[in-house]
Amino acid sequence: MAATYVKPGELGLNPEKLTEMLTELEQTVEIHSISVRFDGKVILEGAWEPFSLEKPQMMHSLSKIGTSICLGFALDEGKIHLEDKLLDYVRDELPEEYDPALKRWSLETLPFLPENFKYEVIPEVKKQFNIVSGLLHREDIETIYVCTDSGREGEYIYRLVAQMAGIKDKKQKRVWIDSQTEEEILRGIREAKDESEYDNLSASAYLRAKEDYLMGINFSRLLSLKYGNAVASYLGTKYQSISVGRVMTCVLGMVVRREREIRSFVKTPFYRVIAGLSFNGRNFEGEWRAVKGSRYFNSPLLYKENGFQKKEDAQKLIDELKAQNPLIPRVLKMERKKENKNAPLLYNLAELQNDCARFFKISPDETLKVVQELYEKKLVTYPRTDARVLSSAVAKEISKNLRGLQQYNICRGLADEILQGESWKKIGSTRYTNDKQITDHYAIIPTGQGLGNLRNLSELSAKVYETIVRRFLSIFYPSAVYQKVALVTEIGGEQFFSNFRVLVEEGYLKTMHYSFFRKKDEDENGKKDEETTCDPAFLVALSQLKKGSELNLLGLSMKEGETSPPKRYTSGSMILAMENAGQLIEDEELREQIKGSGIGTSATRAEILKKLVFIKYLALNKKTQVITPTQLGEMIYDVVHQSIRPLLNPELTASWEKGLTYVAEGSITSEEYMGKLENFVTRHTVNVKQMRNQFQLKSSFDASAPYYKKASSTRSGAGKSTSSRSSSAKSSSNRKKTAQNTRNVVR
Repeated sequence: MAATYVKPGELGLNPEKLTEMLTELEQTVEIHSISVRFDGKVILEGAWEPFSLEKPQMMHSLSKIGTSICLGFALDEGKIHLEDKLLDYVRDELPEEYDPALKRWSLETLPFLPENFKYEVIPEVKKQFNIVSGLLHREDIETIYVCTDSGREGEYIYRLVAQMAGIKDKKQKRVWIDSQTEEEILRGIREAKDESEYDNLSASAYLRAKEDYLMGINFSRLLSLKYGNAVASYLGTKYQSISVGRVMTCVLGMVVRREREIRSFVKTPFYRVIAGLSFNGRNFEGEWRAVKGSRYFNSPLLYKENGFQKKEDAQKLIDELKAQNPLIPRVLKMERKKENKNAPLLYNLAELQNDCARFFKISPDETLKVVQELYEKKLVTYPRTDARVLSSAVAKEISKNLRGLQQYNICRGLADEILQGESWKKIGSTRYTNDKQITDHYAIIPTGQGLGNLRNLSELSAKVYETIVRRFLSIFYPSAVYQKVALVTEIGGEQFFSNFRVLVEEGYLKTMHYSFFRKKDEDENGKKDEETTCDPAFLVALSQLKKGSELNLLGLSMKEGETSPPKRYTSGSMILAMENAGQLIEDEELREQIKGSGIGTSATRAEILKKLVFIKYLALNKKTQVITPTQLGEMIYDVVHQSIRPLLNPELTASWEKGLTYVAEGSITSEEYMGKLENFVTRHTVNVKQMRNQFQLKSSFDASAPYYKKASSTRSGAGKSTSSRSSSAKSSSNRKKTAQNTRNVVR
């Protein structure tokens, strides 16, 4: 049916409001086309270059939008309520599928530990399942090649499909690939192994699902029944369920603990004494330190060795020095040394998510979506990897990737230089190649293929691709070399310290000149360097100084500083913290035992964060990617802390993950693992059922409530994450541009 086009004004609509809407859209989301209809008539329609209305465009995730609209209508019409449980509308593997008596939530039915786990095909996907099942059962097919994601969860997906389809007498081969290039797919098919060789991995996957299910079902029901009313009563809501998960509760604990550390932190002021110095026409500073020989060495007046606790003590030192006449600075010591800085290891998913959060202010979930797109377009290797190195097999063939990148205009010169210098031939004997550090997949690297797809990438996707390429190219370059000079100046019997650094050989830093971003001068940890960066000429001049050489004193001053609280997690740093959760464990023996294990997996960490934000336990600032708890999140933390405290601890979650690894390796049996799991669930369920501490929680709730005054004042809205967007005056040029766009698209 042909559309009817009407000017907004004819329907009583304000065109300026449409212009403002377009401006807002352009600044907040990536948009290529738009169509707005009112009362069945088109009032605005158009496209942004290079897209056009004449050429249909591929649309993604429309189901989310449609579902949201339908839910909105249902909510408005009173057919559903915000307090309703999602499980009332979406089928899952529920306890009542085992026993109808379990449909009603009751403490008497817990713990719920089925002997045999039931699975069913979700009605909404049954049609597609039947198609796949029919193909698997075709009489003319003797061998099934399993090409699901090459990882634990991918294995789980196929095993479930095969189980529900009843596949028994077919030959099944597992295709394990690291990219979706034609070459890699063909290799995977040639080298496909019998599916039975992955039985341990499959067992580990089933156990992961059972573990999440049993902990989620039992502990969520248990704590909701036991403490849900106490939480709801405090917030002034009708009902409050409590969601608990093996991984997500631990992550919640990490965020809440960090927030409370920040609140309890008391800033400590300190006062440093600084000497203004000059040499060869160049001014610089020297910092006083109370080293051996100083009149303040080991003094109780100090805050560390480079400052005083009180302002008056710092001023006293300055006055003591100024009283000496003449006060001539002399060189006491000068050290010159070279420092080599190697290129960082390659990207795994966690490291890439962290950098993308810093560079582009996007969430880990958004990063995963982008890198998944790059993988599907054959541009990069498998994204869900924990490894940061190459395999020896890949290292031998790495020239293919480099030759492909000669067609990538942004980094063509670098690829040419690497190939001409043949540095790639030695990569197999460097720290960037290590088979022992690889489980399922090697690091994320560009394939050197699929470059024709670059023109179809969004701006963000293109930036992420460049980020991966530059990290990859950097490992083929030598170390960056810095010349450093450490100068110690004696003034009035006290020592002042100055440090200088100059880059003398760029090395791998040559690859780090991003087309989209000018990176600040930071060290590997993102902290500003303590050394003063200077030009080579001044460094040469400094090198001429000898012990006893005189400098010019420009003056003595005092600088006030203060200690800083711990930083809040960002979405990126949270992913890294989850990956390295084992490092948070204080017990050295346990930490070593679960070395390499983290919270969740590379494939699930982003989704866990997303879920915690969705259920409003955590709040995510989209602009800064900083993560903070909500009031509801803190209250849930307190509930878990006073009932099943181990769920909040990284050591528990990381040790469970390590156990799954042992199952995959064949070190322990599924029965052993399952026995420990059921014992854990039973023990803590029985313990909580016997507790009588509901009313004791109020004091904990009261302690955090003042930090959420806005949420607490509207009690029914407590726990919701709110954000306000400050309006800023837009430039006239922006208004003109948007207005022009509006005139172009409105018919």
